[in-house]
Amino acid sequence: MLMRSDPFRELDRLTQQAFGTRARPAVMPMDAYRQGDSFVVHFDLPGVDPSSIALTVEKNTLTVSAERQWQPAEDHQVIASERPQGNFSRQLFLGEGLDTERVEATYDGGVLTVSIPVAEQAKARKVEISSGGGGEAKAIDTGATSS
Repeated sequence: MLMRSDPFRELDRLTQQAFGTRARPAVMPMDAYRQGDSFVVHFDLPGVDPSSIALTVEKNTLTVSAERQWQPAEDHQVIASERPQGNFSRQLFLGEGLDTERVEATYDGGVLTVSIPVAEQAKARKVEISSGGGGEAKAIDTGATSS
């Protein structure tokens, strides 16, 4: 029995999963980090019309969706069309310690930046501890945060 071997078949499959195909575009790449009392998320959305971007928060789920469409004119002869087109969407599940009422977003240079502040009740605070022996009260930093 002869078996035909394609050494690039697995590489093609992995590439389609990572970068998507025209029928199923890849998810929008993102970076996320904490900066002081806020969490910041950057989504790459190059070539997207800002009016097509939708950002919604429902309970603890943040959803970003956007659309990129390009229709060549009839007199254009397309040589290559590799940029993903269509609708893109991504969901993030937010921790209970975040203030979803004060989410802010900006879109600049093809990057959507979303800032989500930490809720006041989740911020670290000092707790007063008193001694039963008539000593002075001492403040201790709990250093605990929940997000």
